[in-house]
This record gives sequence, structure tokens and C-alpha cells, in this order.
Amino acid sequence: MIIIAGPLAGWVTPLDEVPDPVFADRMLGDGVAIDPTDGRLVAPGDGTIESVHPAGHAVTIALDAGPVLLLHVGLDTVALDGEGFTPGVKAGDRVATGDLLVTIDLDAVGRRARSLVTPVVVTNGDAFAIEEPAAPGVIAAGAPLFVLRPTGAAAVPAVAKAMPEAERTLALPLAHGLHARPAARIAALAAETGAADLVTADGRTASAKSAVAMLALALRHGDMVTVRGDTAAVSAIAELLETGMGEHRAVAAPMPAAPVTLPDRLTGIAAVPGLAIGPAFRLRTTAIAVREEGQSPALERQALGAARFKVRKALEEVARRAGDGAGIAAAHLAFLDDPEVSAAAERTIDAGKSAGFAWRAAIEGFVAPLLASADRRFAERIDDLRDLEHRVLAALDGGAAAAPALPEAAILVADDLLPSQLMALDTRPAGIALARGGATSHVAIIAAGMGVPMTIGLGPALGLVEDGTDLILADGALTIAPSAAVMAATRADADARAVRRKAAEARAHEPAVTTDGIAIEVVANLGSAADARAAVAAGAEGCGLLRTEFLFLDRAQPPGEAEQRAAYQAIADALGPRPLIVRTLDIGADKPAPWLALAAEENPALGLRGIRLQLARRDLLETQLRALLGVRTEGALSIMLPMVADRAELSAVRALLVRLADDAGVALPALGIMVETPAAALTAASLAEDAAFFSIGSNDLSQYALARDRTNPAVAAGLDGLHPAVLRLIDETVRGGAIHGRWTGVCGGLASVPEAVPVLLGLGVTELSVPPAAVAEIKALVRGLDMGRCRGAARAALIAPDADTVRALSRPLMEDAA
Repeated sequence: MIIIAGPLAGWVTPLDEVPDPVFADRMLGDGVAIDPTDGRLVAPGDGTIESVHPAGHAVTIALDAGPVLLLHVGLDTVALDGEGFTPGVKAGDRVATGDLLVTIDLDAVGRRARSLVTPVVVTNGDAFAIEEPAAPGVIAAGAPLFVLRPTGAAAVPAVAKAMPEAERTLALPLAHGLHARPAARIAALAAETGAADLVTADGRTASAKSAVAMLALALRHGDMVTVRGDTAAVSAIAELLETGMGEHRAVAAPMPAAPVTLPDRLTGIAAVPGLAIGPAFRLRTTAIAVREEGQSPALERQALGAARFKVRKALEEVARRAGDGAGIAAAHLAFLDDPEVSAAAERTIDAGKSAGFAWRAAIEGFVAPLLASADRRFAERIDDLRDLEHRVLAALDGGAAAAPALPEAAILVADDLLPSQLMALDTRPAGIALARGGATSHVAIIAAGMGVPMTIGLGPALGLVEDGTDLILADGALTIAPSAAVMAATRADADARAVRRKAAEARAHEPAVTTDGIAIEVVANLGSAADARAAVAAGAEGCGLLRTEFLFLDRAQPPGEAEQRAAYQAIADALGPRPLIVRTLDIGADKPAPWLALAAEENPALGLRGIRLQLARRDLLETQLRALLGVRTEGALSIMLPMVADRAELSAVRALLVRLADDAGVALPALGIMVETPAAALTAASLAEDAAFFSIGSNDLSQYALARDRTNPAVAAGLDGLHPAVLRLIDETVRGGAIHGRWTGVCGGLASVPEAVPVLLGLGVTELSVPPAAVAEIKALVRGLDMGRCRGAARAALIAPDADTVRALSRPLMEDAA
């Protein structure tokens, strides 16, 4: 006899009284239900977790004694999409009786679900009979719920599967994915019509006769699934799925949408800061039509292979060039040759579909789960997959259409933009304005490399801008059809900027010393050896921030010690005698790495990132520190830690660095920190005992101080590093560091904002790290400033009511310096 412990505290209810025929009619198996009074779902016995539904409401556990149990919390709870459920286990985990499986917010779930009643079902009921079920009434978690007696029924011997007679591939239309109710209906249909399997895009298979096996596939809305098996079963199951089974996702809300009107000005996020003036040119993308039915599998495979070969050659050509496009092309090559994508396309071709249909379906199979993910970090990788889809379909269609003829000095306007579309333009746009887009997308990286100002997140109203409309794009704002006087004034300002830029470039290699003799170090933010060479040519006095993420992103495995050392050495060689400050790996949040399995986070900006991730994965940190200790430099090499909020984090890394330097027999490099959290700014005096220097990451510091997500277009437009609250944190950092003789620099975007420079210098900042293209102009501005006046403006800025007042304080100093 096998005793099954109650997985919940609550009220025992016979399965017949559960108000859902899937359970009451025992379509999934026999069992007992509990109406819970406690929000802890625990293991009813020792065993292994077979599956946890993505919505967190259902767990399947295979007990060591043989029974396989489905624990299904509530009815229609799949529609909550995980709200109110916090799983504590995953498929494959070993659990003991009473171990926590899922935490349930009973109030949140109870308000929205049809019922909280929780069936406990034996899914392999042929082998076990239920005896001694607990009587209706109160039960404690862990108390006996029922007893199972093995029936002695022999397992069905495994037989070799015949080749499937038929196959159908479709995108799952079920709004809440394949959960218990539709799985039970499919199993009943398979029992009537014949043998069939459901096969996912990544090759996982489940028998259509086993509802529990299908649940373990965790299929979501939009996932590609293949029904494979007997002709009658495949046809019946596919047709049932295509009906949506009453769960089609609604296409439109019943209430009419508010009308979209075109204002005079739109605000978004400056993915690439800068000023652009010119007429609008709308990029219109036409979807490539594909036929569904193929000619023969052999011909369709040949056509797809030829198209991929053509795309591969084009990407390899770009990958051989220097610059940001090369790394992006290399990442796209990895996607193009991904074996799972290839296998999914070939399976669809074998089912009689065309090469184009198969390629689109294969890409969609990988895009769908990214779209369904609550983790916004992955959305920008969808653009890469869509780009590959477009490239291959264009090659199948006879080659990519000719790039649109972009007028000179036009501002490119689009809903969104693919990397290949930008790289295909024959004429460099004056600026780029996008309704959607991502600040860390590959398009943004390419635009920055081209020196093209780009603003994203301008919203649906951008779609009303007509071709030829005069536009002014300036640091995150788009002015639409400005008056002739505004256009003339802006052009005059742009012309004056150009004159000043030319004069600044002529003196770019001179030091930046204020009118009263205070030297300010102007260095560059770098991400590659090519950036280092450009910075030296632009007059940078060193590197104030080397972003080492360029080595870790868009690849299948992290780089080893030798590869890292070679990359860092190339940058040090390019800088020559100039100082190099290297920031250790800063990934997580909006910079995910494919090789690093991170759980989805409700708020990644506050999650496992920066120094937290490094200390959680010390193997990565130790490899990077060893690589850096092996670099030989003419100038000083310093190491900087990101996202520090606690002195213990700094102390832990310092102890590791000391040990590694002793092992290597090399001098200990200076170890500083990025000040990106209010905690670091407010405890700067304590941190300065261990930190050799501070460098303020103004972008993150501003978002944390002002509670505005810098990647969210709905709120990021109000993010302003000149807000007095941010300036007070900078002031606290400078004063805290000065107690121990530590210098403070700024390496965030604020360092290259001309209006911010007088205030930053007045607060005591002695180093500005900016993009290479901004070095000459920032140095020229510093040379025209009087430090005494800067200090006065800074004191007033700290008690100013808002950022606009701070700008008004700074503007006269800038005008006098020009």
C-alpha cells in the first residue's frame, strides 16, 4: 500500500463534485480534490518532478513508489499567466514528502480564478487503485489523503514505432497554451482515432494519448507544434487544435482605441544622442509572401540550402570588415547555422511544405517563446531572428529588393528597423526616428558606429508623419513641421556647432585646462581595439571605461582567459602610454548573454547583474581577473567594478585580486568602483577606504535615483541626469572620496552633455570619460571655463528646484566659454 499525503491544507472534496468535467469525469485519472486554506503546495511523497506548467498552477510528480500524480491548483487558473504562483521547483528536481513545490497567493488567485479547488489525480491509474480516501472535511498538509493499491496490471511492452503516415505543423492557437483541459480532449480524441505524437520545435515528443505527457511539453500560445502519426489521428487532432478549442486569443478589445493624432513634438529615448535636421523619409517594408505547399522535399531542401548559402556569403563578407557590423554579422551567422533552426525547417519541408513556409515556421518557433516571455531583455534578439527570416526569404524570392533611394540629409522614419535594412542603405541618413526599437539593439549599435543620431520609442503617432515633412531630431525629441523661423534658428545653431567642432578638432591633442589653471582629464569610453585607435586619434588622454561585454555577448560560450587577454592587450597596445580603466563583466538586466542561463526576473535592473552576478559566478570573475593581470601596458592599468552597493562586495573582489596577483607575481592594479547606485553614493566615504577611485555611471544612477526605467519609453523621456537629486548623489560621492584622497570621474552619458560639464567640474569631478567623437568638443569647453564660477553654479544647482533651473545656471558659463 502506498500512502499519498495531502499536498495542501484545506477541505477534502470528492472529485465528482469538482465543477469541471475534465476532472469530474476522470478524463485525466482518478483522485481526490482539496479546497485550500493555505498557500503552500507541498510534495505528497518522495519522487521526481516531471513538469511544472509555465503558469505555475500545475505540477506533475513521479513518486518513487510508481504513481504519477498531477496536482492542479484551481480551475481556469492557467488564464492568470502565473500571477499569484511562485514555483519552487523545476522539472527534474528530486523532492521529499512535504517539500515546498509552489507558493500560492490565495487572495490574488481567489479573486480571479473560477475556483481554488485543487484536484490531486493519479494519471497512471491502470496500475493503481484508490482506497481509503479521506472523508470530506478539514485536512492538514501531510495528512493521509488516500491510499493506492497496485493492481498488478502489466506495463504495455514498448514496440518499435512505424514511420508516421501523416504530419501537420501549426502555431498553437490556444490562448493559454496546452493546459489540462485541451490536453484531456486531445487524449480522448487520440484514443478514438489512432496513435499520434505532438512534437515541439526543439524536438521534444509526447504521445497524444497521454494528457500528462502533453502537459510536460509546456507549450505556449504561438509555439510551433507538429502532429505526427496515423492519418486519421493527425487530421482530427490538428483540426481540433486549429479550432482554438474555444480559447482563441482575442484580436481586438471591444472598446474603440483612442484616436492617434500628430502633435508638434514627440519624445522618446535617445539611443544615439545628437542633432539632425531634414525631411522625413518613411521606410516601408513589404512582407514577403510564401506559398505553403512544396513541390518535393528534395527540391525544397535544395532551394533553402541555396538561399542560406547566399545569405551566409553576404554575412561572411560583412564579418570580415572592422567595426560594429562585423560582430553583428558573426552573431547572425551563428543563428543562420543553428542546428535546431535547421532541423525544424527540414521537418516542415518533409511534411510537404515549401522552403519559404518552412523557414518562416522555424523562425517563428523560436520567436514565439521570446514574445511570450515577460523578460523584456530578450525582445531585441527577436529583431535578429526576424532579420534572418527576411534575408533568407528574400534570397528564396530571387534576391533582396533594391535598397530604397534615401534622399540626401533625410531623417529615416519607420515603425522599427532591421540591421540589414540599415546596412543596405546607399546613403547615410541624417538621423533615425523609430516608433518602437531598443536602446541596446543591434540597429542602435550600428547607428552609433555610423555617427547617426537615433531616437526610439516615439510611439504610434510617428506613423502619421508623411514623407517630406521637415523634422528636427535632437537628443530624444522629434519636432514635427517646425516653423521656418525655428528651422532657420536650428540650422544656424547646427552650423555654429560645426564651426566649433572643427576648431575643437584642430586642438584635440592639447590638454584640457580651465582658464584658472585646473587640469581636467578627458578620456574615452571604449568597447574594442578599433574604438581605442579612434579615441587616440580624437585626442583622448586614455580610457576611462572599457566595456568588456563586447567579448561575452552574442556567442555560445564565454571567452577563455587567453582570448580575453589577447583582446585586452590589443586595446592596451592601441592606447600606448595612456591609462586604461577596465570595467569587469557587466551583464544581466538589458544585456543578456545566450550562454548564461539566468532565470526571468520581474525587474532585471534590480536583479542579478554587475558585481552581484560576478560574485555568484566567481569562475567568470576569476578568469577575467587572471586575463587582466597578464596584460602588459605602457600606461597604468586599473580595474573597475560595476553596480557596487555594499562594501562587502568590494572587499570580496579585492581579496580575490590580491591572491591572484600574488600567484602571478605581478603588481596589484588599482581597484575602483562604478558609482551607479544611490547606496554607493551615500556610503562613498566608507567605500573609499577600499576603492582607489570612483567613476560615476550617470545613466544607472539617474534611473535608480529618479525611479525611471531608462529602457522604458513610457517614462525614460523624463530621465535627466541634471536633476538636483542626482547632482546631490554626485556631490556626496566626490566629498566622500576626497576624505581618503580618492578622485572621482564620470563615465556615463552626462559627461558628454555640454550643459552638465560646468556643474560636474564645480562639484569636484576631475575626469570626464566620453565617446571618442565627443572628446575634442568637451576638451574645448573645459578650456573656456573658470573653475570659480563653476563651483558657484554647482552650489546653486544642489538647491535648485529642477533640472531646467540647473541648465539655466550652466548656460551663461557655456556661452562665455564658446
